[in-house]
Amino acid sequence: MLETSRIAWKELQRFFASGSAVHVAAELDLVDVACQFGNDNKSQVALWMQSQQIALVSDRQAIAWLESDTEVWAVVVKPWILVQDRG
Repeated sequence: MLETSRIAWKELQRFFASGSAVHVAAELDLVDVACQFGNDNKSQVALWMQSQQIALVSDRQAIAWLESDTEVWAVVVKPWILVQDRG
């Protein structure tokens, strides 16, 4: 079962540094995205990537979250950690 939790972005820096932190747009359901990753649904993941609804967390976003001490929603789908800022 996939569970999300709120966590300070600063606690996820090592995942960002390793290139495994994936930003999920707020309009998507984080658990649904995690399920699609877990089921290796490459076609759906590709569609989200093409529409820029998911992407690796950018340097700019990571810095902004760090500077504002943002908490994000996160779920682990090895080797990825999916994060979403719901404002």
